[in-house]
Amino acid sequence: MLTILFVLTACASPTTQSKAPLNVVATTSIVGDVVRQVGGDLVNVNILLPIGSDPHSYQPSPQDVAKISEATLVFANGAGLEEFLQNLIESAGAADRLVNVSEGIELKDFGAHEHEHEGEDEQEHEMHSHEGGDPHTWVDPNNVIIWVKNIETKLSQIDSANSAIYQTNAENYIAQLKELDAWIREQVKAVPDENRRLVTDHMVFGYFAERYGFEQIGAVIPGYSTLASPSAQDIAQIEDAIREFGVKAIFVGKTVNPTIAQRIAEDTGIKLVFVYHGSLSEAGGPAASYLDYMRYNVSEIVNALK
Repeated sequence: MLTILFVLTACASPTTQSKAPLNVVATTSIVGDVVRQVGGDLVNVNILLPIGSDPHSYQPSPQDVAKISEATLVFANGAGLEEFLQNLIESAGAADRLVNVSEGIELKDFGAHEHEHEGEDEQEHEMHSHEGGDPHTWVDPNNVIIWVKNIETKLSQIDSANSAIYQTNAENYIAQLKELDAWIREQVKAVPDENRRLVTDHMVFGYFAERYGFEQIGAVIPGYSTLASPSAQDIAQIEDAIREFGVKAIFVGKTVNPTIAQRIAEDTGIKLVFVYHGSLSEAGGPAASYLDYMRYNVSEIVNALK
Protein backbone atom coordinates (compact mmCIF):
# COMPACT_ATOMS: atom_id res chain seq x y z
CA MET A 1 0.00 0.00 0.00
CA LEU A 2 2.79 2.43 0.89
CA THR A 3 4.55 1.62 -2.38
CA ILE A 4 1.40 2.26 -4.39
CA LEU A 5 0.77 5.58 -2.63
CA PHE A 6 4.37 6.66 -3.27
CA VAL A 7 4.11 5.86 -6.99
CA LEU A 8 0.79 7.67 -7.35
CA THR A 9 2.14 10.73 -5.56
CA ALA A 10 5.28 10.83 -7.66
CA CYS A 11 3.31 10.61 -10.90
CA ALA A 12 0.67 13.17 -9.99
CA SER A 13 0.68 16.34 -12.08
CA PRO A 14 1.74 19.43 -10.12
CA THR A 15 -0.91 22.10 -9.64
CA THR A 16 -0.56 25.42 -11.39
CA GLN A 17 0.06 27.06 -8.00
CA SER A 18 3.34 25.10 -7.67
CA LYS A 19 4.82 26.77 -10.76
CA ALA A 20 7.51 29.36 -10.20
CA PRO A 21 5.96 32.86 -10.26
CA LEU A 22 6.27 34.92 -13.41
CA ASN A 23 9.21 37.29 -13.31
CA VAL A 24 7.88 40.72 -14.34
CA VAL A 25 9.15 44.30 -14.19
CA ALA A 26 7.16 47.44 -13.35
CA THR A 27 8.58 50.89 -13.94
CA THR A 28 7.20 52.66 -10.85
CA SER A 29 6.13 51.58 -7.39
CA ILE A 30 2.55 52.62 -8.22
CA VAL A 31 2.41 50.43 -11.33
CA GLY A 32 4.11 47.63 -9.40
CA ASP A 33 1.56 47.72 -6.59
CA VAL A 34 -1.35 47.38 -9.02
CA VAL A 35 0.39 44.53 -10.86
CA ARG A 36 0.84 42.72 -7.53
CA GLN A 37 -2.87 43.14 -6.72
CA VAL A 38 -3.79 41.37 -9.95
CA GLY A 39 -0.96 38.83 -10.06
CA GLY A 40 -0.85 37.94 -6.38
CA ASP A 41 1.53 35.09 -5.57
CA LEU A 42 1.73 34.15 -9.24
CA VAL A 43 4.03 37.07 -10.09
CA ASN A 44 7.36 38.30 -8.80
CA VAL A 45 7.45 42.07 -9.43
CA ASN A 46 10.75 43.93 -9.79
CA ILE A 47 10.43 47.73 -9.61
CA LEU A 48 12.81 49.80 -11.73
CA LEU A 49 12.50 53.15 -9.95
CA PRO A 50 13.45 53.17 -6.27
CA ILE A 51 10.89 54.50 -3.79
CA GLY A 52 10.96 58.29 -3.85
CA SER A 53 12.23 58.56 -7.44
CA ASP A 54 10.75 61.03 -9.92
CA PRO A 55 9.74 59.14 -13.09
CA HIS A 56 10.25 62.29 -15.17
CA SER A 57 13.94 62.60 -14.27
CA TYR A 58 15.00 59.01 -13.57
CA GLN A 59 18.36 57.96 -15.02
CA PRO A 60 18.46 54.20 -15.72
CA SER A 61 21.39 51.95 -14.82
CA PRO A 62 22.95 48.96 -16.62
CA GLN A 63 21.22 46.74 -14.05
CA ASP A 64 17.88 47.96 -15.38
CA VAL A 65 18.68 46.50 -18.80
CA ALA A 66 19.40 43.15 -17.16
CA LYS A 67 16.12 43.24 -15.22
CA ILE A 68 14.15 43.93 -18.38
CA SER A 69 16.05 41.29 -20.38
CA GLU A 70 15.12 38.63 -17.83
CA ALA A 71 11.48 39.68 -17.45
CA THR A 72 8.52 37.85 -18.93
CA LEU A 73 6.60 41.14 -19.12
CA VAL A 74 7.43 44.80 -18.55
CA PHE A 75 4.59 46.93 -17.18
CA ALA A 76 4.82 50.71 -17.67
CA ASN A 77 2.46 53.59 -17.06
CA GLY A 78 2.98 54.65 -20.67
CA ALA A 79 1.35 57.82 -22.05
CA GLY A 80 4.82 59.37 -22.29
CA LEU A 81 5.61 59.28 -18.55
CA GLU A 82 8.74 57.10 -18.66
CA GLU A 83 10.85 59.06 -21.11
CA PHE A 84 13.87 56.92 -20.22
CA LEU A 85 12.23 53.61 -21.11
CA GLN A 86 12.48 53.45 -24.90
CA ASN A 87 16.25 52.99 -25.00
CA LEU A 88 16.09 50.37 -22.25
CA ILE A 89 13.45 48.38 -24.12
CA GLU A 90 15.47 48.50 -27.33
CA SER A 91 18.69 47.48 -25.56
CA ALA A 92 16.93 44.54 -23.92
CA GLY A 93 15.04 43.50 -27.07
CA ALA A 94 11.82 43.60 -25.10
CA ALA A 95 9.46 45.58 -27.31
CA ASP A 96 7.08 42.63 -27.60
CA ARG A 97 6.95 42.27 -23.79
CA LEU A 98 6.10 45.88 -22.97
CA VAL A 99 2.63 46.52 -21.54
CA ASN A 100 1.49 50.16 -21.29
CA VAL A 101 -1.15 49.95 -18.58
CA SER A 102 -2.69 53.33 -19.51
CA GLU A 103 -3.61 52.09 -22.98
CA GLY A 104 -7.28 52.80 -23.65
CA ILE A 105 -7.47 55.84 -21.37
CA GLU A 106 -8.48 59.03 -23.15
CA LEU A 107 -5.58 61.33 -22.34
CA LYS A 108 -6.12 64.93 -21.40
CA ASP A 109 -4.58 67.11 -24.09
CA PHE A 110 -2.46 70.01 -22.90
CA GLY A 111 -2.01 71.57 -26.32
CA ALA A 112 1.10 73.49 -27.34
CA HIS A 113 -0.69 76.83 -27.04
CA GLU A 114 -1.33 76.67 -23.30
CA HIS A 115 2.01 78.11 -22.23
CA GLU A 116 2.91 80.33 -25.15
CA HIS A 117 3.98 83.75 -23.93
CA GLU A 118 4.22 87.00 -25.84
CA GLY A 119 7.80 87.86 -26.84
CA GLU A 120 9.15 84.31 -26.67
CA ASP A 121 11.68 83.26 -29.26
CA GLU A 122 11.31 79.93 -31.04
CA GLN A 123 13.47 78.00 -28.57
CA GLU A 124 11.59 79.35 -25.54
CA HIS A 125 8.28 78.54 -27.18
CA GLU A 126 9.43 74.97 -27.79
CA MET A 127 10.28 74.62 -24.09
CA HIS A 128 6.75 75.68 -23.17
CA SER A 129 5.05 73.47 -25.77
CA HIS A 130 3.70 70.20 -24.38
CA GLU A 131 2.41 68.15 -27.26
CA GLY A 132 0.70 64.90 -26.38
CA GLY A 133 -1.40 64.03 -23.35
CA ASP A 134 -1.21 64.19 -19.60
CA PRO A 135 0.56 60.99 -18.43
CA HIS A 136 -0.57 61.18 -14.77
CA THR A 137 -3.48 58.82 -15.32
CA TRP A 138 -3.35 57.17 -11.88
CA VAL A 139 -4.62 60.19 -9.91
CA ASP A 140 -8.14 59.04 -10.86
CA PRO A 141 -8.90 55.51 -9.55
CA ASN A 142 -11.36 55.04 -12.40
CA ASN A 143 -8.36 55.12 -14.73
CA VAL A 144 -6.61 52.54 -12.57
CA ILE A 145 -9.58 50.25 -13.18
CA ILE A 146 -8.51 50.35 -16.84
CA TRP A 147 -4.95 49.55 -15.72
CA VAL A 148 -6.27 46.50 -13.87
CA LYS A 149 -8.12 45.20 -16.91
CA ASN A 150 -5.05 45.65 -19.11
CA ILE A 151 -2.85 43.85 -16.58
CA GLU A 152 -5.32 41.00 -16.16
CA THR A 153 -5.63 40.55 -19.93
CA LYS A 154 -1.88 40.34 -20.47
CA LEU A 155 -1.20 38.04 -17.50
CA SER A 156 -4.01 35.74 -18.64
CA GLN A 157 -2.59 35.64 -22.15
CA ILE A 158 0.90 34.74 -20.99
CA ASP A 159 -0.26 32.33 -18.26
CA SER A 160 -3.65 31.04 -19.40
CA ALA A 161 -3.64 28.18 -16.88
CA ASN A 162 -4.12 30.73 -14.11
CA SER A 163 -6.46 33.11 -15.92
CA ALA A 164 -9.31 32.41 -13.49
CA ILE A 165 -7.11 33.49 -10.57
CA TYR A 166 -6.08 36.70 -12.34
CA GLN A 167 -9.71 37.42 -13.14
CA THR A 168 -10.79 36.93 -9.52
CA ASN A 169 -7.95 39.09 -8.22
CA ALA A 170 -8.80 41.81 -10.72
CA GLU A 171 -12.50 41.78 -9.81
CA ASN A 172 -11.70 42.02 -6.10
CA TYR A 173 -9.33 44.93 -6.63
CA ILE A 174 -11.73 46.75 -8.94
CA ALA A 175 -14.32 46.55 -6.15
CA GLN A 176 -11.81 48.24 -3.82
CA LEU A 177 -11.10 50.94 -6.41
CA LYS A 178 -14.82 51.64 -6.74
CA GLU A 179 -15.05 51.95 -2.94
CA LEU A 180 -12.11 54.37 -3.09
CA ASP A 181 -13.88 56.45 -5.72
CA ALA A 182 -17.00 56.64 -3.55
CA TRP A 183 -14.88 57.62 -0.51
CA ILE A 184 -13.18 60.42 -2.46
CA ARG A 185 -16.53 61.79 -3.62
CA GLU A 186 -17.71 61.88 -0.03
CA GLN A 187 -14.53 63.53 1.26
CA VAL A 188 -14.42 66.35 -1.29
CA LYS A 189 -17.92 67.45 -0.31
CA ALA A 190 -16.19 69.20 2.60
CA VAL A 191 -14.45 71.60 0.20
CA PRO A 192 -16.56 74.62 -0.82
CA ASP A 193 -16.89 75.15 -4.56
CA GLU A 194 -14.98 78.44 -4.40
CA ASN A 195 -12.00 76.66 -2.79
CA ARG A 196 -11.73 73.84 -5.32
CA ARG A 197 -8.73 75.36 -7.07
CA LEU A 198 -5.43 73.53 -7.30
CA VAL A 199 -1.91 74.86 -7.77
CA THR A 200 0.83 72.22 -7.89
CA ASP A 201 4.53 71.95 -8.64
CA HIS A 202 3.67 70.62 -12.13
CA MET A 203 0.39 69.75 -13.81
CA VAL A 204 -0.19 66.43 -12.08
CA PHE A 205 -3.81 66.45 -10.85
CA GLY A 206 -5.68 66.97 -14.12
CA TYR A 207 -7.61 63.70 -14.09
CA PHE A 208 -8.38 64.06 -10.39
CA ALA A 209 -9.62 67.63 -10.90
CA GLU A 210 -11.82 66.67 -13.83
CA ARG A 211 -13.36 63.69 -12.02
CA TYR A 212 -14.04 65.33 -8.65
CA GLY A 213 -14.96 68.90 -9.53
CA PHE A 214 -11.71 70.79 -8.98
CA GLU A 215 -9.89 73.21 -11.28
CA GLN A 216 -6.15 73.25 -11.94
CA ILE A 217 -5.38 76.97 -11.84
CA GLY A 218 -1.75 76.42 -12.75
CA ALA A 219 1.61 75.05 -11.67
CA VAL A 220 5.01 76.25 -10.55
CA ILE A 221 6.49 74.45 -13.57
CA PRO A 222 4.11 74.97 -16.51
CA GLY A 223 3.42 71.58 -18.02
CA TYR A 224 3.26 67.94 -17.02
CA SER A 225 7.00 67.27 -16.46
CA THR A 226 9.27 68.26 -13.59
CA LEU A 227 12.25 68.55 -15.94
CA ALA A 228 11.59 72.15 -17.02
CA SER A 229 12.40 75.30 -15.05
CA PRO A 230 9.89 78.15 -14.69
CA SER A 231 10.83 81.57 -16.04
CA ALA A 232 10.41 84.77 -14.05
CA GLN A 233 7.32 85.42 -16.16
CA ASP A 234 5.90 81.98 -15.28
CA ILE A 235 6.39 82.68 -11.56
CA ALA A 236 4.76 86.10 -11.84
CA GLN A 237 1.79 84.62 -13.70
CA ILE A 238 1.15 81.87 -11.16
CA GLU A 239 1.42 84.35 -8.28
CA ASP A 240 -1.10 86.61 -10.02
CA ALA A 241 -3.44 83.64 -10.53
CA ILE A 242 -3.16 82.62 -6.87
CA ARG A 243 -4.16 86.10 -5.76
CA GLU A 244 -6.89 86.48 -8.37
CA PHE A 245 -8.62 83.18 -7.58
CA GLY A 246 -7.97 83.12 -3.84
CA VAL A 247 -6.04 79.85 -3.97
CA LYS A 248 -5.40 78.51 -0.47
CA ALA A 249 -2.43 76.15 -0.93
CA ILE A 250 0.32 74.90 -3.24
CA PHE A 251 0.62 71.10 -3.40
CA VAL A 252 4.18 69.91 -3.91
CA GLY A 253 5.38 66.37 -4.51
CA LYS A 254 7.71 64.84 -1.96
CA THR A 255 10.18 63.98 -4.75
CA VAL A 256 10.37 67.57 -6.05
CA ASN A 257 12.70 70.35 -4.94
CA PRO A 258 10.30 72.74 -3.14
CA THR A 259 12.47 75.88 -3.25
CA ILE A 260 10.53 77.81 -5.90
CA ALA A 261 7.15 76.68 -4.56
CA GLN A 262 8.21 77.82 -1.09
CA ARG A 263 9.09 81.24 -2.48
CA ILE A 264 5.72 81.53 -4.22
CA ALA A 265 3.90 80.45 -1.06
CA GLU A 266 5.75 83.10 0.94
CA ASP A 267 5.10 85.79 -1.69
CA THR A 268 1.38 85.06 -1.75
CA GLY A 269 0.87 84.15 1.91
CA ILE A 270 -0.57 80.66 1.31
CA LYS A 271 0.25 77.18 2.62
CA LEU A 272 2.75 74.72 1.16
CA VAL A 273 1.39 71.16 1.40
CA PHE A 274 3.42 68.06 0.57
CA VAL A 275 1.78 65.13 -1.22
CA TYR A 276 2.88 62.02 -3.12
CA HIS A 277 3.13 62.13 -6.91
CA GLY A 278 4.96 59.45 -8.91
CA SER A 279 6.03 57.15 -6.08
CA LEU A 280 4.56 55.38 -3.10
CA SER A 281 6.09 55.78 0.35
CA GLU A 282 8.37 53.24 1.98
CA ALA A 283 6.71 50.13 3.39
CA GLY A 284 5.01 51.09 6.63
CA GLY A 285 4.68 54.71 5.50
CA PRO A 286 1.42 56.59 4.93
CA ALA A 287 1.26 55.77 1.21
CA ALA A 288 2.70 52.26 0.97
CA SER A 289 0.00 51.09 -1.45
CA TYR A 290 -1.94 52.83 -4.21
CA LEU A 291 -5.11 52.85 -2.11
CA ASP A 292 -3.24 54.43 0.81
CA TYR A 293 -1.53 56.87 -1.59
CA MET A 294 -4.86 58.19 -2.83
CA ARG A 295 -6.38 58.38 0.65
CA TYR A 296 -3.36 60.30 1.93
CA ASN A 297 -3.35 62.80 -0.94
CA VAL A 298 -7.11 63.37 -0.85
CA SER A 299 -7.00 63.94 2.91
CA GLU A 300 -4.20 66.49 2.50
CA ILE A 301 -6.05 68.30 -0.29
CA VAL A 302 -9.36 68.39 1.58
CA ASN A 303 -7.81 69.50 4.87
CA ALA A 304 -5.90 72.31 3.14
CA LEU A 305 -8.85 73.65 1.12
CA LYS A 306 -11.97 73.17 3.25
